[in-house]
Amino acid sequence: MELAKRIVNGDRRAAARAITMIENDSPDRQKLLKALHPNTGNAYLVGITGSPGAGKSTLTDQLLFWLRKQGLQVGVIAVDPTSPFTGGAILGDRIRMTGHSLDPGVFIRSMGTRGSLGGLARATKEAVRVLDAYGSDVILIETVGVGQSELDIMHVADTTVVVLNPTAGDHIQTMKAGIMEIADVFAINKADLPGADKTEREVNNMLDLLHDLDWRPPVVRTTSRDPATFRTLWEACSRHREYLVQSGHWGRRRRQRWQDEILAIAEQTLSRRIRQSIAAHPDWPQLLREVESGEKDPYQVADLVLEWYNTTISRP
Repeated sequence: MELAKRIVNGDRRAAARAITMIENDSPDRQKLLKALHPNTGNAYLVGITGSPGAGKSTLTDQLLFWLRKQGLQVGVIAVDPTSPFTGGAILGDRIRMTGHSLDPGVFIRSMGTRGSLGGLARATKEAVRVLDAYGSDVILIETVGVGQSELDIMHVADTTVVVLNPTAGDHIQTMKAGIMEIADVFAINKADLPGADKTEREVNNMLDLLHDLDWRPPVVRTTSRDPATFRTLWEACSRHREYLVQSGHWGRRRRQRWQDEILAIAEQTLSRRIRQSIAAHPDWPQLLREVESGEKDPYQVADLVLEWYNTTISRP
């Protein structure tokens, strides 16, 4: 596709248009992603996650300044919550990062979750692929404020930074949450506030209880009042990247992500085809009535549905 060629050649408008196509589920979306695929896999993906109010957007903004000083091309996918009432989203992350809006080495895209519950938008993975083909050296993926179970970022990022702050409340309870278990790096943001020592001590105490760690997540402090702290954060991320490469986890993680994505695509395609199959079958309404009346159970009917589908695909 001509659009894919323009993206690979660094056309900013083409990349923006491609992500819009992906978000709107354009009929040409799949062709575009196929054309881009040979030019992907080069960017370093860093996830930035944490509870609401931890300062993820400010941290991302400050980290951007540091990465640009290193001459790196940076892409940012910032996910904001979508209203369940209006369907709209306040894309505040783009507003917070206006200092980079005129920088040709930075591409920022805000995305609404559109009902997705994992802390990311459904189109996030594909948008990341566009920015990868576009030429980004590093892609920062900032999740919507997450809780215990919204952990999709661990299946997308190479390195996951969990952002905490000294005023988070009951840190011991927070550490029981699943989000603490996905961290490759801990960043105590707003570290100039009282309580940073206590938070760092509690995180390290938690890590001390985990004796079988191949990688012990470093705990770093960041504050917008001291830009040098974001250099320390980036150094911690870089050490994790080196660990992944040297241990072989880099390749294994990426292969696992491809496997998960291939299976997800196959499941979605199969589900769509089965739905089309039962919608066209004359016995389907009667079977639903028999399940409702108790004459048949859902498992029996599911077996019949699979038989219908298998018969359909086995026809010459």
